Amino acid sequence: MSKYGKEDILRLAEEEDVEFIRLQFTDIFGMLKNVAITSSQLKKALDNRCMFDGSSIEGFVRDDESDMYLHPDLDTFEIFPWRPQQGKVARFICDVHRPGGAPFEGDPRYVLKKVLKRAEDMGYHFYVGPECEFFLFHLNDEGLPTTVTHEKAGYFDVGPLDFAENVRRDIVLNLEDMGFEVESSHHEAAPAQHEIDFHYQEGLAAADNILTFKMAVKAIAKRHGLHATFMPKPKEGENGSGMHINLSLFDESGKNIFEDKKDTRGLGLSREAYRFMAGVMNHIDGMTLLANPLVNSYKRLVPGYDAPIYKAWTSSANKSCVMRIPSERGSHTRLELRNPDSAMNPYLTLAVILAAGLEGLEKGGELSDPVKNNVYQMTEEERKAKGICPIPNTLGEAIEAFEGDPFIRRVLGEHIYSKYLLAKKEEWRQFRAQITNWEISQYLFKY
Repeated sequence: MSKYGKEDILRLAEEEDVEFIRLQFTDIFGMLKNVAITSSQLKKALDNRCMFDGSSIEGFVRDDESDMYLHPDLDTFEIFPWRPQQGKVARFICDVHRPGGAPFEGDPRYVLKKVLKRAEDMGYHFYVGPECEFFLFHLNDEGLPTTVTHEKAGYFDVGPLDFAENVRRDIVLNLEDMGFEVESSHHEAAPAQHEIDFHYQEGLAAADNILTFKMAVKAIAKRHGLHATFMPKPKEGENGSGMHINLSLFDESGKNIFEDKKDTRGLGLSREAYRFMAGVMNHIDGMTLLANPLVNSYKRLVPGYDAPIYKAWTSSANKSCVMRIPSERGSHTRLELRNPDSAMNPYLTLAVILAAGLEGLEKGGELSDPVKNNVYQMTEEERKAKGICPIPNTLGEAIEAFEGDPFIRRVLGEHIYSKYLLAKKEEWRQFRAQITNWEISQYLFKY
């Protein structure tokens, strides 16, 4: 049931002195875009009559079919608490439609909505709890971002070691003003690295909130004279930033279907949980290009920095496995996928994860036994004996796995699949043509 109608929005905008409204959406890479309108155009926007040039958005349409329309999701109406309180700024997250009203097949939000509808038709509701990590760095004299920080704080440290304690507090308070239920926030392992976790929500709202979170963190950090980055690995020799995703399915009665106290494996998990997990693991290689979309993503996925690189699952706090089962049970029973990072497009990544899990439920996928030992410490022979393989460890390998999995092509649709793949191949080609400082220091004087 929707919480807002058109009249509610018009009344709220007038009562709250909203002067500017941002109509937000994403390109296929998850980059937030918007068209700003004044309050005088709000009724037009609510009637789905705001148009934009889709040919200017990477991965959308050609010049000869550029007219696209933004349909605001009324339930995403929020006022930005960090903006001026006189002449306030609000936003909607929008769905993209073609002239005539048909949903645009290249809209990532539409892809996720289709998979969520399929889950609903099967009697399931998909819930997601993200754990979002980021760095806060200084700006230079020109106001441009650097990777410089003067703090030396580590995991769970507090002020005065944690220089950004008040910045994090400001972020959390602003998020709560926007309706977020923030569960925790803390300093992470690397200097200048932070994590904020918010309560699990239904899949579409969770994806919307990830984008809103990143926007808010960047805006509030800038007010404090800092740059917030969700780049997966901005500093060599330090932990990178991931975004672990906690996943659960509920039935129509509100019961978490992943829990089963009679589990013969003794883990308290249901047959559905094992099958869902098997479906995800079956497509984990192909979906890595979505979950870890940058050349830089794979600088995080290396041994020694608490990042998972092996296609295995565990029921312990084993950080080497791509999936683990947190200890909570009951309504909090969930699966935690640990390889994604915040550079991903949350709509596309969650769509493929859910679709893979649903396929596992339908086909009754089989799952190997959980890994109890640290895979990093196993020999190559021990890993082979247990059937443990690494996930793709470069963007190039991820591209090959993506191309080799027709299931992902069906979930994304031909439009997004082909344009996303083309762009990532070009990114990989450009990177491979670069000469790095490491190569110069290693080879210039030797050869």
